[in-house]
Amino acid sequence: MQTEKKNIFLQKALEDIPKLFTLLDRNPHSPTYGCFDRNYWHYKIIDFPSGMAQEFIFPLALAYDTGSSGNPYYKKRVLKDWVRAAMAFAAKSAHKDGSCDDYYPFERASGAAAFSVLAFVESYKLMGFHDPELVAFFSKRADWLADHMESGQLSNHQALITLCLELLGRLLKTDRWSRQKNKRLELVLAWQNEEGWFQEYEGFDPGYHTLTVLLLAWLHQLDTGNQLLQRAVSKAVDLALECMHPDGTYGGEYGSRNTNNYFSYGFELAGRWKPEALYMNDRFSQALKSKQTPCYSDDHILGHHLWDHFLTFRGYNTTRNYQFTPKKRVFLKNAQLLIDRRQDTELYLALNKGGVFKLFKDNKLVCADTGLSIVMQQGKKTKNAVSHLIDDYEIETDGDTIIIRGQMGWAKQRQMTSSQMIILRVIMFTLGRFFPNLVRKGLQKLLITGKVRTSVRFKRRLTWNKTKWQVEDKLGSINWQQVKSVCLGCDQTSIYVVMSRTFHPGQLFPAIDLSGKLSKLGPGQDLVYKRDLP
Repeated sequence: MQTEKKNIFLQKALEDIPKLFTLLDRNPHSPTYGCFDRNYWHYKIIDFPSGMAQEFIFPLALAYDTGSSGNPYYKKRVLKDWVRAAMAFAAKSAHKDGSCDDYYPFERASGAAAFSVLAFVESYKLMGFHDPELVAFFSKRADWLADHMESGQLSNHQALITLCLELLGRLLKTDRWSRQKNKRLELVLAWQNEEGWFQEYEGFDPGYHTLTVLLLAWLHQLDTGNQLLQRAVSKAVDLALECMHPDGTYGGEYGSRNTNNYFSYGFELAGRWKPEALYMNDRFSQALKSKQTPCYSDDHILGHHLWDHFLTFRGYNTTRNYQFTPKKRVFLKNAQLLIDRRQDTELYLALNKGGVFKLFKDNKLVCADTGLSIVMQQGKKTKNAVSHLIDDYEIETDGDTIIIRGQMGWAKQRQMTSSQMIILRVIMFTLGRFFPNLVRKGLQKLLITGKVRTSVRFKRRLTWNKTKWQVEDKLGSINWQQVKSVCLGCDQTSIYVVMSRTFHPGQLFPAIDLSGKLSKLGPGQDLVYKRDLP
């Protein structure tokens, strides 16, 4: 049984290795040999390569080094050539200060730089390379990471940079980055809420939480005597345990960043000294086996989960002796997340997102709901208002009844036009190349943190009626002649997050279209929709 659970992580990792080969320029005579950004080197539809794409060498190096009868790539010499070429291309395409871009020129993206450094250092060791020029490039990128502080509160990025500096320092046998490393770690620990979660922009995202657990557990493995680090990981694991869905899936639109991320390796590491952490991966392996996990086969985000699955297989704990029973009710006051388990149901409810929820019955997902969404005519424009965006709702709870009231917000659905792309390029080649963080801060406000209210008010009431949950949604204060469509959907999120909006089997629920009720409403009337959940 344990062998099957272990092997499923390797099988999942190996599935997408051929896609990485396709994304890679494998021609040694090509000027872009080693580039993983196919949009750049093959399609030629962008004018710079994404630095994040070079992270894909890590799963290739792990495929090369992982011995198993089910791994056809083990010790294939050509993989070693390709990994070296990818490192060389990263060095050639980097800025003079060692930084790299991800989505636009001169972006100097911390995430792309840090994920790639992690991939470079670990792949370099796995391949047994000895190349002073590559090491000099790694060091230059690490210098930039150590001295650069990005805008926004992203705990996973700070933990990742800390780990990168630690690993490279060990490779080079230097304490060159000790001061910056300690400062970053202090910041991450300071951003851990007393409830156990780490800040991700504006709150708790269960998906990114597992990535931060992985990075901090890795750091703890390197410094097992660090009691502060161990306590932080332990507290974070305790919270993650309560958030694990009964079918082995994890996360979703009720988190602050709408992700279904699940990083497993950290729980194997923590499980060496906290056995109940292994419960997480035992449940997640069920989701992998039943193919209930998200699809990350996107050219930009493919790599993270592949190397995580490889590491989980390689670091799997064969002895798994633990006891864990989830609590019947968990209310995270600061995160504004309620987990309610009663009879044969489990409800995961985001109070700070207008009542976004997932409901499980008999260990299966039976309903996913991201709240009311309406399309309105605003002059000559058609705009979308949603109930999950404005986070200062009026909330009432008394055990069997939960009420959330508030204003809807305008969804973030802006697309780039040709003229805007030109303007962005001009900005980045002038002001932006010297002040990239200023541009990043503006884009974060525009796409992620900024919120614009509407005058439309809504109310959501959830009531437990002895054997099932009932939901009543109400819309008021609105000119119904302006409303073109009203619906309730399972994945209608509105802020921009790279790792969100991936397909998940739990999104196969059809939207509930309430538009037919509009013609029956007169001035001053409310739209009311009641339903019993399965």
